Amino acid sequence: MFKPSYLELYRSGELFERIAKARDLLKECTLCPRRCLAKRLEGETGTCRVGAKPVVSSFGPHFGEERPLVGYYGSGTIFLTYCNLGCIYCQNYSISHEGDGEEVDSTKLAAMMLHLQRQGCHNINFVTPTHQVPQILEALPKAIEGGLEVPLVYNCGGYEAVETLHLLNGVFDIYMPDFKYGDPEPAACYSKARDYPEVAKAAFKEMHRQVGDLVINEKGIAERGLLVRHLVLPENQAGTREVMRFLAEEISKDTYVNVMDQYRPCYKAYQYPLINRRPTASEYQEAVKATLDAGLWRLDGVVPGTARARFIIL
Repeated sequence: MFKPSYLELYRSGELFERIAKARDLLKECTLCPRRCLAKRLEGETGTCRVGAKPVVSSFGPHFGEERPLVGYYGSGTIFLTYCNLGCIYCQNYSISHEGDGEEVDSTKLAAMMLHLQRQGCHNINFVTPTHQVPQILEALPKAIEGGLEVPLVYNCGGYEAVETLHLLNGVFDIYMPDFKYGDPEPAACYSKARDYPEVAKAAFKEMHRQVGDLVINEKGIAERGLLVRHLVLPENQAGTREVMRFLAEEISKDTYVNVMDQYRPCYKAYQYPLINRRPTASEYQEAVKATLDAGLWRLDGVVPGTARARFIIL
């Protein structure tokens, strides 16, 4: 029977050492690649605008995630407020930019995890966790002591510091990063992160080293591994071919990929002519083709040989 890896970290005492090391990163914050050096333990908030305590927008079962996460009873999502990327087209901009949410403590965050598990959720899915890693780790022992035993999902934007990911080895069984850009120019323009492709590639290698390819059990539920999202942008602004080449050649041809077509111009995207529209059907089909051409075959919701199809688990 599957047991999440964080239970062994807790039993060995290693989890408490990780908590201390992660909290040290907040003294002059180097938690993410921004390395803004904010003194978050003293009340400074830095680039992400979050201090020492967790800030949560909402939590509940989510049925709109990838099928291996949703299963029968939903993915237990906890939407964390603010973000270390700040993409100008973010569809959740009220959370990531405008700060929709409230500050909580570790006891309340642990209670959220346990509530979602009691509702039958197959996992606890932290949405935008990068800038709140120490806060999540601090809440985890309390959740474990309350009986938590479902996998944790690290649902992030892909802009991660490898040093921070090292602290998460054995904590998260499922990594679900976005791979937003294959080229530095759009990354600089839309997310103020010119180094995004380089940083993301290093982060993906570390994630895959820790958890490997996505493992789906006999009931169709994800238990462990890497699941990559890629949002198709108009005018190939996401650099899909380079993204898929990297995943196939430098991660694994068995990487589970969701090529997403739901982009729409939100927040400040109207100010940027190249992305001030939805992708066309042909742009999406070309992105799927680029994925298959690279040798990737585990596509969420897509049957090889077609651009759109009913969901199957490959």
